[in-house]
Amino acid sequence: MKHFEPDDFHNCHLGLLLGRAALLKDRIIDTHMEPHGITAAQFKVLIIMAQFGVDTPAELCRHLSLDSGSMTRMLDRLQQKDFLARKRSEGDRRQVRLVLTEEGQKLADRLPYIGANAMNQLAGAITPDELRTLEQILKKILLAAGDPITVLRLGEK
Repeated sequence: MKHFEPDDFHNCHLGLLLGRAALLKDRIIDTHMEPHGITAAQFKVLIIMAQFGVDTPAELCRHLSLDSGSMTRMLDRLQQKDFLARKRSEGDRRQVRLVLTEEGQKLADRLPYIGANAMNQLAGAITPDELRTLEQILKKILLAAGDPITVLRLGEK
C-alpha cells in the first residue's frame, strides 16, 4: 500500500520520528546504565546474550546491524570491564564463543529491571492500549519488510 508520493513527501515525518525515538531510547538507557559503567550499545549486547542465548560475535552483528570491526571493539571494551570472556569453540577452534563472566551475569540479571525502568520512562506518556498498538504496528512493518531478527524473535508471537 502506497502512503507517500514525491509531491507531498515533505509532509512525511515517519523516518524522522522513528530515528528520533531510537536516539531518545538510547539516551535514556545510557542514563540508566551510567552507574554500571556501560553504554546503551553495550547494554544491548549483554541483554541479547542473556535473553536470547546469543553467543557468537557474528550473531550479535546480525542482531544489532553492526559490522565486525565495531563489534570487536565493543566486545573488547566489555571484556576489559570483566563482563564477558571469549572462549574458543571446542568443535571448531576458528570460532569464538562469548560467555558472561560472573560480573557479567550479575549485571545481566539486573538488566530486565534497568531496561523496564528505561522503557517506562520512554513510553510513560502513552496508555497501555497505545503501547500495544504501537508495538503491533512496528512489528507489522518490520515483518512485512522481512526483517530477519523480527521474523526470528517475534514472528511467531
